Order: sequence, then structure tokens, then C-alpha cells
Amino acid sequence: MVFRQQPPLASFLPELREWFDTELGQQLLAAERDLLDRLLPTMFGYHLLQISIDNRLDLARESPVRHQVLVNPVSELGLPDTAVIGRNEELPFAHNSIDVVLLHHALDFAESPHQVLREASRVLRPGGYLLNVGFNPMSWWGLYRQFRFNKDGVPWKGHFISSHRMHDWLALLELTEVKVLSGFYSLPFEKPLWRQNSRLLESAIRRCSPNTGAFMLQIARKDVGGMTPTTPAWKRRKLINIPLVEPTTRGARGRVSEKKS
Repeated sequence: MVFRQQPPLASFLPELREWFDTELGQQLLAAERDLLDRLLPTMFGYHLLQISIDNRLDLARESPVRHQVLVNPVSELGLPDTAVIGRNEELPFAHNSIDVVLLHHALDFAESPHQVLREASRVLRPGGYLLNVGFNPMSWWGLYRQFRFNKDGVPWKGHFISSHRMHDWLALLELTEVKVLSGFYSLPFEKPLWRQNSRLLESAIRRCSPNTGAFMLQIARKDVGGMTPTTPAWKRRKLINIPLVEPTTRGARGRVSEKKS
């Protein structure tokens, strides 16, 4: 699968947030929140990391994990106190330090989605959970995207990564796929009247094809046995090879014995 080149995430964040503020975007977010609200209470730990396309979203509100951190690519007004400025491709966290990592459309709009997933796997501790929310290419939204003439708009410029591709990536990173869920079966019409007139078709899709919702949610667990924690680079002592000078006292005991004799 060849991904189209994406600009840096910070350059089109306003466009993304504007679309998610539309009625259709808000309905999609509501469906995603509903599914996350049912899953996150079953995942425990000390640290939760949310990597999203919108810092205004609190997607882990039902999580029992108290310390929650949000990564934002740029410094801007309104950031919560728990926000950290950093690139999704280079997360500023230690190895094996996060209990739950939540990716919310972060792979859809990444310059290098596999690198973002690799970083999420790196910071996830053994036994921790990764949740990835992304657009489903095997849906009416994916079909609409394929036949859409102009794909430069949001959200159609996203990668729409398939569940099979995600399964392979997770396996390569030693993450065990636990479950794949899908949701939001409304057709991708911007006009509310069109969506209202397609309610019967929406109900039929939900009953007959439950895995063809507009978004997918993959749940993976980091099952790695016998791992040895690595020391962070800033804690490692650098050893310098210095030539050793031969001690001047070597052989002194022998000379003292000769004088006594």
C-alpha cells in the first residue's frame, strides 16, 4: 500500500478541527466516544497517553488512569496543563513507560504512520494496551473516498489504513491484536437531509455488515516476555579509554629487601 504524501500535521490542524466541528464530524466523534467510554474503564495503570488531532478532545474521560498526558504538535493557547509539545514521530517519553496509549486518527494524518505506531509501541510498557481509532476503508466512507473526484479535503486526504495492514504492523512490533471493532454507519453526506433520508440503508448496513462502520478501533496488547529495561541515553556513563601509567611503587618492596640483606 502506497500512502500519499502528507504535509506536517501542524500545517492543517485548523482544517481538521473545523471539519470535526461540523454536524457530521460531531456525530462521528460521539460514536467514537461512546465506544471508548465502554472500553477504557477495563484498562488500568498509572499513565495514559492520548495522541489526537485535536487537543480540545478529552477521549479518556472514563479511564481509571489518573495521570493522563496529551501530545500536541504545536504550542498554542488553550492547551491543558497535562499537554506536552512534541512530534508524534518522536515521542518525548522513555521506553516502556506508558500503560495505555490512545491514537485518535493520528495514523490517518501522519507523514509516516508506521513511525508513529512504532513510537507508540516503544513507549508502551509490556502488558499495556494500545487503542487505535482510524477511518475504515472497508466502509461506505472508504467507497465514497475512492470515487470522490477531489480527495484534497478533510477527512478524505487521510490514509484510511485497512485492518489487515494494521494487523501486520502490530505483529511486526510484537503487539498482539486483541479485538477489532467498528462503528458509525451513517453515510458520508454533509447535508443533514440526505443523511436523514438514508436511515433505512444505514440500519440495513449495521445489521448485515457490522464491521463496515465509518471508523475502526483496534485494541492491541504488548505481550513481550523476558524484556530487560534499557537505560536511557542521558543516564549512560560514557567511558573514555585512557592509557594507564605504570605505578612508580612497583618493585619497591624488592629493593627494600635487598638493602636489608
